[in-house]
Amino acid sequence: MTNNLQYLDMNKIEHIGIAVNNLEKACSSYQKLFNTLVYKTEEVATEGVKTAFLQCGPNKIELLEATRPDSPIAKFLDKRGEGMHHIAFEVDDIKAEMLRLKNEGFTLLNEEPKPGADNKLVCFVHPKDCNGVLMELCQEMK
Repeated sequence: MTNNLQYLDMNKIEHIGIAVNNLEKACSSYQKLFNTLVYKTEEVATEGVKTAFLQCGPNKIELLEATRPDSPIAKFLDKRGEGMHHIAFEVDDIKAEMLRLKNEGFTLLNEEPKPGADNKLVCFVHPKDCNGVLMELCQEMK
C-alpha cells in the first residue's frame, strides 16, 4: 500500500511523560530502575506541575507531579491514576506542524505553542484523535 501523506516533521521521540502522585518517591524508584540520576527538576507554574527528567540511554523520561488540584496532571491522576501521561515528539517547526495537524482534522489543546519544561515550546494533541494517547509536540526554545 502506498500513500502520498506528508509525515510529521519528527526528529525523534523527545520524552515519555509519566504522571506520579509523589515526585520525590518516584524519582527514587526511577533512579534505581534506570541506574541513573535525575538530571533536572523544574516547576512549570502555569501548568501546575513539577517535573523531573531522567536520561535512559538515548531516551528521556519526564516525571510529572501536580502542584495544585485544578492542574491537568491532578485531573489526569484523579481520573486514571499514576501512569503514562504522554509521548512527546521533537519537531523543528512547531507552528508549521500545528497548522498541518489542524488541517488534517486533529484537535489541538492549545492554539499557540506555550512554554513547557526543559526549555521547550509545546503543544498537545487531544487523545481522542490518537487512540487515547496524549501526544505532545515540542521544539527547543531559541
